[in-house]
Parts: sequence; C-alpha cells; structure tokens
Amino acid sequence: MIKRKLYLDQIEPLIDVDIIKVLTGIRRSGKTVLLSQVQELLLDKGIDKNNIISINLESALNRRLQNADTLYEYISAKAKETNGKIYIFLDEIQEVEHWEKIINSFRVDFQCDIYITGSNSKLLSGELATYLAGRYVQIHVYPFTLAETKEYLLSENLFVSDNRLFADYLKYGGFPQVWQMKDEHTKNIYLKDLYDAIVLRDIVSRYSLRDYVTLQKLLAFLMDNIGNPFSARSISRTLESDGTKMTANTIITLIEYMTEAFALFKVSRYDIKGKNLLTTNEKYYAADLGLRNTVKNSEVIDSSKLYENTVFLEMLSRGYEVRVGKLDDKEIDFICYKDRQKLYIQVAYLITDNDTEREFGNLERINDNYPKYVISGDMIDLSRNGIIHRNIIDFLLER
Repeated sequence: MIKRKLYLDQIEPLIDVDIIKVLTGIRRSGKTVLLSQVQELLLDKGIDKNNIISINLESALNRRLQNADTLYEYISAKAKETNGKIYIFLDEIQEVEHWEKIINSFRVDFQCDIYITGSNSKLLSGELATYLAGRYVQIHVYPFTLAETKEYLLSENLFVSDNRLFADYLKYGGFPQVWQMKDEHTKNIYLKDLYDAIVLRDIVSRYSLRDYVTLQKLLAFLMDNIGNPFSARSISRTLESDGTKMTANTIITLIEYMTEAFALFKVSRYDIKGKNLLTTNEKYYAADLGLRNTVKNSEVIDSSKLYENTVFLEMLSRGYEVRVGKLDDKEIDFICYKDRQKLYIQVAYLITDNDTEREFGNLERINDNYPKYVISGDMIDLSRNGIIHRNIIDFLLER
C-alpha cells in the first residue's frame, strides 16, 4: 500500500509528544494501514519492535481484550517485559467499553506514546471529550483522493490515463481495497458488502434500530440528492409523497447516526454578508462516491453532483473546514477555511453561456480579496476578473 503522506506528515511531528493521537474516519478508509505505517516510522527511528504494542480490537483473536480491565492488564504485562518507552497502537478502540479511562491510566502509569483509531465520531464527544480535554489530537482519515489513487495504480502498473482514472474514481470512489480489485463485478460486491457493514454494524446494531428499511430509504434519498439543501421537515414531506412516513424528529436522529458513522457529511450554510451560520437547509455529501453510487436509487448519471461531492472531499482531505455560502439570494458552493486561509469555490460539470453568470458572477459579487475558484470539466482556461478557472482533473491531481 502507498504511503499516506497526507497523514504521516501530520503524525510524524507528534511522535513522542505527550498527547494521544486519535485517527478517526469511515470504516475501511485506511486507518489500520496508517497505524502500520506509523510503526514503520518508529522502526526507522531505531525503536525496538518489542516496545511496540499493536492490537486490532475488531479481531476475534483479541475479543477478550474488549474488556477495559483485561486490556489494561495485558498492556501492563507487556510493558513490564520491555525497557524504556512503549508505543501503544489500539485499532477500533470503540469496541472497548470505558476505554477512555484506561487510556488515561496508560499515560499516568507508563512511559508511553499512544495511537488509537475509531470509526465513530462520538468517540470524542460529550463526557469523553471532557475527560481527555487537552490530551489528544484528532486526525480524520479519508478514503483515497484522486491523487492517491493515481499513485497506487502507478505503483501496481495499472494506471492507464488521467481521464480513465477520473471516470473510474467517480464510479468507484476512493476506498483503498476497491482499487486492489481488478474487475467491475468484484468492486461492486465489495462496495455493497461495505455498505452493509456500515449500516448494519455501525448504525443499526450500535443504536439498536428496529426499522432497517426506513433507514435504508432515508440514506438512499440523501445519496440521490447530495448537494441539495434540505430541512428535516422537507425530507419528511418528500418521503411521505413516495409512501414512506417518517417524522422530522426521526429523520434528524437517523441523519445524526449516519454522520456519526462518517457515511455522510452535513454541511452548514454561511451568510457571507451577515457573517453568521444558518441553521436551516443544510446540504449533505457522501463520504465516498463508490459507497454513494451503491446506495442511491436513481440510475441517472448526475455528473455535476459527483463533481461537487469530489471537490468537497478533496478540500476536507487537504485540511480545510468547508461550508456552503449564501450571498443574498445567490449560492456559493463552498467556502473553505484553514488556519487564516480562506477561499471560495464554485463547481460545474461544463460551463455553458447560461452557466457563466452563476459560476463567475456569484463570485464576483463577493467583496473581499480571498482567492476565488471555478472548477469544471472544461479544458479551456476561462479565468476572468481575478477568478481562477481550473480543470477538475488538474485541480484534484495538483500537490
């Protein structure tokens, strides 16, 4: 597997820093492999392999270690067998009830450096966030970007062309294991199995849901309508018109479960003039296009939505916080923030004469000097009035 440089560059400076490194992200996004790559960094730095304790808590071999006290005793015994600092790697820590208490005990009782992963956003919420306040740093791990996918295919001598790569990426998404599979049928089976694992295990089982069919219908609706603004009440009305009764409160709860499992991202709208977040008509984006294409009901190939979702995920992977912009009655697809940086992005499939005003005109109405981009499938540079136009493939592959 290729080196996940996006994340290793963030983790390496934190090695031996007295802070818990927490890697979160959707199931099978590559967190386990990333833990292995961090361990390789340690070995390269001269750390004895016996000082590295690595446990996959989803493995049946480690089922007994899903008990917090048993896990503590196991690592305590391992620590006594070594000399010097130990390096603790715990994969899918949410499988251990009250894990936060023993993690803190490790910090107090041993000279150690701790790395954990989890596939649920509630891992660091509420009481837990308070318990570990100031003692952890969270790094979100996403499926492969287009650039990472290209790097992997090149390493396996499977790369054909940028255009073919992009078309396949829009279809299959970026889960690393998808790209280890050679044919379309196997890829589709894998994505369906992954969807079942996320929905059945990370949502239905975790929250003891009885109505699996309703959850499926809601998720399919949201995946069909990525990038569209909705309220829970409007979703309820639309589903009811199709024969599915679901209250707004139920929809809010189920969407929360989906976002906690990282299957879906909810994106707030920001009023550019009023400089405040809006609490209605949020947008939703899929965590991965392959997963989205497996779930959605419609057979329409909606390239503009796929482009928008792809750029959204790309900006997240580059470390930006992303919001949807509102400027009077106009919409800006994305406002992206990182540290003191800010930029605006409009995304289009292809820009026709009718689209020019929306894509460029909306950005021209913003009265500040932050960078502004229009990203589309067009090959000709259409930049104007300080607004930068980029071809989407070139934009996604730049580093």
